[in-house]
Amino acid sequence: MICFATRPIMLTVSLSVLSFSVLAAPLSLDLCISCHGVDGMGKSDPTYPVIAGTPEGHIEEAIFAYIDGARRCVWEPRMCEAVALLSDKQVTVAAMYFSNQVRGPTHEDFDADLAAKGAELHARHCGDCHVPPHDKNAAHAIGIPLNGQRTQYIRFAITAYLRGDREALLEAMAHELSLLEPDDLDALVNYYSSYRSVE
Repeated sequence: MICFATRPIMLTVSLSVLSFSVLAAPLSLDLCISCHGVDGMGKSDPTYPVIAGTPEGHIEEAIFAYIDGARRCVWEPRMCEAVALLSDKQVTVAAMYFSNQVRGPTHEDFDADLAAKGAELHARHCGDCHVPPHDKNAAHAIGIPLNGQRTQYIRFAITAYLRGDREALLEAMAHELSLLEPDDLDALVNYYSSYRSVE
């Protein structure tokens, strides 16, 4: 669930303040931070996704998908309520802030054998569009970075696409999802949770 502020975001904060320090989080993003944390790594609820290090354009795209209904808030009604009245500028400020936070590991347990299988599945079905957050091409990749995402959120997101609660933005994505076997989800989840940030 991506939560964004319902109150006006302070647009007077300088971009340099927004860009570099987790301590520079503008107070008007407090609703976002209440779910995702000041560092974008998510708070106590394991269903809150990691958004740190997600390229700005992808964060904006996700928010607008909630606003226009391409993503239905089935498990996360707070998200739709939070973004409903955001202006384009407010979305941009939130996206800029969280995109400049560094994604670290979630430190969740994972099965090494399943992670190895998941790495193969990722390369076959997902890797053309989704690259790790430290990849130099992450900002230009078609899809968001999945590596380092929380396991419960990955399960939720993939299941939401398969159920039709989220629209696949590309036919290629819908096709690749259709090729996954039931056991493949566990392997992919273990692969993405095995990510350790690259300094």
